[in-house]
Amino acid sequence: MGLVGELLALPLAPARGTLWVIRQVVAEAERQYYDPSAIRAELARLTERVEAGEIDAAEFDRREDELLARLGYGARQEAAPQTVARTAPEENRTATR
Repeated sequence: MGLVGELLALPLAPARGTLWVIRQVVAEAERQYYDPSAIRAELARLTERVEAGEIDAAEFDRREDELLARLGYGARQEAAPQTVARTAPEENRTATR
């Protein structure tokens, strides 16, 4: 983008900055949500609760399935290559005579 384009987009800078901050917050929240050590700690607490009789086996199974799904999803996301799709710049399509 040239100088003129940058100047025209200047009023949008606060919105772009806000969107960047939101993306960073979401990325960190997802990182914490899918963190394997946090999920394992939750599984340990869940096991303690079922052994103490605080929750029944059906509730344990339901929550365990959710935690294991999070653990599996996080592992798949971590294994997937983090590539950013970039589009090639458009060719100059002006006709010359």
